[in-house]
Amino acid sequence: MKILFLLIVLVLAPSVAAAGIIINTDTEYRVEAGDTLERIGGRFGVDWRVIARENSLADKSLIRTGSTLRIRGRRIVPATLENGIIINIPDRTLYYFRNGELADCFPVGLGSPSLKFGKAWKTPLGKFTIKAKEKDPAWHVPPTIREEMEKEGKEVKTVVPPGPDNPLGRHALHTSIQGILIHETIWPGSVYQFRSHGCIRVHPENMKKFFGKVERNDPGELIYMPVKAALTSEGRVLLEVHRDAYGMVEDLGAEAARALEKLGLKGRADPGKVDKVIREKTGMAEDVTL
Repeated sequence: MKILFLLIVLVLAPSVAAAGIIINTDTEYRVEAGDTLERIGGRFGVDWRVIARENSLADKSLIRTGSTLRIRGRRIVPATLENGIIINIPDRTLYYFRNGELADCFPVGLGSPSLKFGKAWKTPLGKFTIKAKEKDPAWHVPPTIREEMEKEGKEVKTVVPPGPDNPLGRHALHTSIQGILIHETIWPGSVYQFRSHGCIRVHPENMKKFFGKVERNDPGELIYMPVKAALTSEGRVLLEVHRDAYGMVEDLGAEAARALEKLGLKGRADPGKVDKVIREKTGMAEDVTL
């Protein structure tokens, strides 16, 4: 699709700022039949509420097939690697590096923090490696999920064979963190959401391409950085704030102050603009220059 191709070109051409890498993915999207704001947001890695507000939509059900939406997507890369994967849980985004360059970037779905039958399914933090690549995988249902199936009155399955009903889709990457896979999802609406049992869900269009790029034994790390700051080459101060979905940060305001201070930017940021960004949590890199 032409619009998606444009997005990919922009993602693969990030600008290196004075502090950090800034990705600009501003684009326009023509609404197709069956689209919802959540699905569109998941495809582009933008909160559907932000899309609604910036397109003057009072209700998420008001999008019309054939209409055009403006989608803003500027963000700050949270960390870099020579080769490998960074997944920042608060911004629900996977960053892939090859030879020190950002080679790919796309939104992902992550583990749910909500308690269900007394258990949350948060995606764990930490370093990992890609242990195996599997095409058309069978899903071996973990005991904990079988218990959940039983409590919900569903058919308890041990193995789900490859096919359209397999939650792992057609491509799966096994990580060294037990039970955690990076995989295609048959539920695209869950991408850029916190709805999985801990695994990293990827939109089918992105996973098909990524599967061919990633290599066995590639390193990676799951990090938690809800606040990011950067200075553009034009001297503009940017601040990006995400919702603290896992409740791991005591004070986002203090976190923003530390992020700006670390880069020597605190005195160059407008306190009123900073407060607004913290309050709204758009997940976009916003200009807070004094």
